[in-house]
Order: sequence, then structure tokens, then C-alpha cells
Amino acid sequence: MTEGGAAPVANALRGVRVIDFTQALSGPYCTMMLADLGADVIKVERPDIGDDSRHWGPPFVGSDAAYFMSVNRSKRSVALDLKDPDDLAMVRELVATADVVVENWRPGTADRLGLGAGDLRTVNPRLVFCSISGFGQGQGTLSGYDQIVQGTSGAMSLTGPAGSPTKWGIPVADIAAGMFASTAIVAALHERHTTGMGRTIDVAMQDCLIAMLTHQATRYLATGALPPNDVNGHSTIVPYGLFATSDGFVNVCVGNDSQFRRLCTELGFDDLATAERYRTNPLRLRHREELLADLETRIGELTTERVIGSLQAAGVPVGPVRTMAQVFDDPIVKERDMTVTVTRPEYGDVQLPNGPWKFDGQSSRPRLPPPLLGEHTAQIRIELGLAPHPPSTAEGGLPHS
Repeated sequence: MTEGGAAPVANALRGVRVIDFTQALSGPYCTMMLADLGADVIKVERPDIGDDSRHWGPPFVGSDAAYFMSVNRSKRSVALDLKDPDDLAMVRELVATADVVVENWRPGTADRLGLGAGDLRTVNPRLVFCSISGFGQGQGTLSGYDQIVQGTSGAMSLTGPAGSPTKWGIPVADIAAGMFASTAIVAALHERHTTGMGRTIDVAMQDCLIAMLTHQATRYLATGALPPNDVNGHSTIVPYGLFATSDGFVNVCVGNDSQFRRLCTELGFDDLATAERYRTNPLRLRHREELLADLETRIGELTTERVIGSLQAAGVPVGPVRTMAQVFDDPIVKERDMTVTVTRPEYGDVQLPNGPWKFDGQSSRPRLPPPLLGEHTAQIRIELGLAPHPPSTAEGGLPHS
């Protein structure tokens, strides 16, 4: 027990069972969040092949790609052929014991398999059924891949230099869809306590990125003017962004006029601090290019240590731009348990990025390492009252999403 008698974070969704038909990233990220919070996630995979992301390497950890490892901890894997009547019957028995189903097949696939929300509620009326796709159920024919959705959502038009749309460095459309889906699932489970009924949830990656456009979208909707690319900066605050130093890079975020004056004073730019054309943020926006060019030249002559030390002491928001190696060597990252180690006899210890929550001061801990393909099939068959192994296994597998 933790401080105040609360249950540890790993038990927050204890007793919730999730049947996970997803693969690649958006769906597995969603179900991993639920698993990290204590849900029993049963991952249904194609025999012999499994989740496509098991093969997205190198690098590999044992027989599985590091990509797969990153989003599938604390889950159990069953290998079932959804074209085989016996395996399909087992799936329906599993669903009868479940609280949640998550799928990210192509829209319409679940219904064609007889595994849509309406079909499965005949065996479990309380089921929360969540579909994740690129553009929504019944919408369009574009493939729902992260790169494509970053383009269609407008996110790439705001990233990178003007005239050069740029993809984010992380698969933000996939991850955002997984995060929004997990939030909606938890909300539906909470509502079910009152209504006794489940919900059908439709999460589209494009919708998630549009929701994340926030002030940029509102600016366009209010004025009809296309927002400019931020280009490592901010469209309405100056100076706010990335600056090269003599030996690296820093991010400087000036939120008000007082901070601007302190920035200039601490770095020895007294002429900029007293210049009338830079006195207020609207004035600095009007003279944006001139001011940024001047700051870039002057900051470029100083070391990263000098800029960060001076501005931190003056209360001006500033921070370094780190490599991945520097991130995971950071004492704060270590103190906040942002890596977690999982162990298997097949490959030994592997470090993974941890979930971000702290419940009553405790970080989450994976209950299981990422599963081998079909590792828990016999175990789950026994839990359902079936023989550990079916008399025969048909050829085939899950449809591609």
C-alpha cells in the first residue's frame, strides 16, 4: 500500500479485461496504457506472424523488434486464426468475459468478421467497444498511417521552414490516437457503473491531431488567415524558440516584457533591453525578423552553459536541447523512473520508456514483459475451461489492418 492507504498504480484498473485486436502503434499504445494501469490485456494475434510490428527491425530483442517491445508490455498474447470457426468461437468466449474490446483494422473489417460492436454485444451487452482508424469509421479510402495523417491534418504545414512541410520526429498521430482512445475507454467504463451499458467509441487519428491544433486552429477559424510556420519558435510570442550557441543549442521562452528585459540585461544586450521597438510583445512581433536575427548573432557567440546559467538565475525560461543519450542520463529522468527494465530468459534485461504517471508518488511497473507470440494461448484456454490445446489448427490468420 502507498501513502494514505491507496492501492499502487498497477492496480488502478485491476479487474478490467481488455481484448486487444490491434497491431502496429495506435492501438497497442492505447492498450499498453490500460495494461500499465492494471488492466488484463489479452492480445489476439495471427498464428506464425503475429503483430506486424514484431518484424519492424532491426534492431531486434530476441526474435521481436524493439518497436514491438516498446508498446506491448504487461499484455498476454494468444495466437488465433479468425478464419477458423473453433478459434472464432474461443474469441467470442473471451469477449463474454471482457469489459473492453479495442481494434484498429480497416473500417468495416470487424463487422465482416462478425466481431463488430453489435455482434459482440449479443454475448456481452456491457462491452465497451473502441475502434481506432485513420479517418473514422466509414470515412474515405486513404490509408491511416501516421505519416499520411500528419499531412492531412495540417500538422505538417505548421512544422519546419515555410514551404517545406515537415513530419514530427515522433509518430504523434498514432500516439495521440492511443492516448485519446484510452481516455475515452476509461470514461465509458466509469459511465457504465451508472448505466450498466457499454459504449461504441470511434477514434480517428486525423481527428486527434486536429484537436491538438488548439490555438493554431482557433486563430485560423477566427480570422480566416493561415497561421505561419512556427519554425522552432512561436507565432505570437517573440523571442520564443530555438537559438544556436557557440557549442550547442538552447530553447528560450520569453513570456512577458519583464522577462525580455532580464534576458537582454543578463546576457549583456543592454541596447536591446531599452530599445523602444522591442518594449512590448506586439512591438517585438512587428520587428520579429530584425530582433531574432540580432539575438541569433549575439547568443551564437556565447556558450550553452553561459546562456542557461545566466537566464536561469534571472528567472527567464531556458533549457538545453539534448540528445537521447543525454535525456536518459538526466538525474531527473532517473529519479522519476522514466525507464523500466523487463526481463525474459530468451533475451535477458531490456530497458523500455516507462509510463508517465505518478500515483501517490509511485511510478507504474510492468507486470509482464512484452509477450512472445501466442505465449499465453494455453493458459487462457484453461481459464475459459477449454483444453490447453485445440485438436487442430487451421491455416490463416488475422486480416491486415
